[in-house]
Amino acid sequence: MSATERPSDKFGGALAGVTIIDLTRVLAGPFCTMLLADMGARVIKVEPPGRGDDARHIGPFVGAANGSTKSAYFMPLNRGKESIALDLKDDPDKRIFEALLAGADVLVENYRPGVMEKLGYGWETLRRQHPRLIYAATSGFGHTGPLKNRAAYDMVVQAMGGIMSVTGHAGAPPTRVGSSIGDITAGLFTATGINAALFEREKTGRGQKIDVAMLDCQVAILENAIARYFASGVSPGPLGARHPSITPFAAFRAKDGYLVIAAGNDTLFAGLCQTLGLDHAAKDPRFLTNADRTDNSQALASLIEEALARRTLAEWLDLLDAAGIPAGPINNIEAVVKHPQIAARNMIVTSHDPEAGTVKMAGNPIKMSAHADPETRAPAPDLDADREKILRELGLK
Repeated sequence: MSATERPSDKFGGALAGVTIIDLTRVLAGPFCTMLLADMGARVIKVEPPGRGDDARHIGPFVGAANGSTKSAYFMPLNRGKESIALDLKDDPDKRIFEALLAGADVLVENYRPGVMEKLGYGWETLRRQHPRLIYAATSGFGHTGPLKNRAAYDMVVQAMGGIMSVTGHAGAPPTRVGSSIGDITAGLFTATGINAALFEREKTGRGQKIDVAMLDCQVAILENAIARYFASGVSPGPLGARHPSITPFAAFRAKDGYLVIAAGNDTLFAGLCQTLGLDHAAKDPRFLTNADRTDNSQALASLIEEALARRTLAEWLDLLDAAGIPAGPINNIEAVVKHPQIAARNMIVTSHDPEAGTVKMAGNPIKMSAHADPETRAPAPDLDADREKILRELGLK
């Protein structure tokens, strides 16, 4: 397929005209390619015959009209993609895969290092055959270093990357972050790298390899914890909802539940004290500066909660908002997906699956003025659903 003939041209978005061959499965890689598909790229998902992506078999499941079930986990991550099932150890399927590569801009994979080389599609081979190809690899520990061949899942890199050591409450058992940020951050960083490589290719005409490790991504997001360690020589521990170096910046109990307050500077703290009727606290030597407040955070929290106990969450949130103090309720997921701000930002979108019906899912937070942000998205493909169409496009049918 030539650049002017590729079917990706019919897709809208900033990445229209970009074709991505997606060898990824489960979460990190599919999250990356989902973002790229949302931005207009054509994503052709290459899956193992028979079973497909393991995520197809991870719940929760929703009922289909024919009595079968489909994964509500798989469908949002793979919306708008196409599927072809290929066995990359089988010669006829390898020929199809090589034809796909000839028309591709990007190859994304999340195998362990060395797997693509064993299949005959390592970076050194592909760069000679396809010098404009961008090769993006997401793995647990990257393609270099002593742990490069070790297997990893989200939980493993959350533990090894340090984020679990600063999550939860002091003295409590180790706590996993509630979202799979080991996978998701890797997907985000891989998508960022791909977009940068596409931009550079416009200037140089050359592709390149992108090597993203899930463990590296966990280190990259430990901004405050790493800074505190190098400043003090002491490993930070968990602080519950409290920020380690900004105070008051935590969850507090009101009359009927918890809210968060983030008074991140002296002006906001003065406004908070006035709103809560704590004018004396604003002049207290223990709380004059942010450093003072952080050193005396427990004493300040007691004063704040004593004041908050006089009113309900709703009352305080209205008062704090009127005073310009950053604050908010601690929403459960139902409250999040039903919130008018989430609706206004089109952050819950729908996809109509021919069997499962209408499926609701998280939208794309990247809003671009030059491109629409549709309320509906193309559904995730059934396994091998696009085989005939793809083969015809490749001239193999």
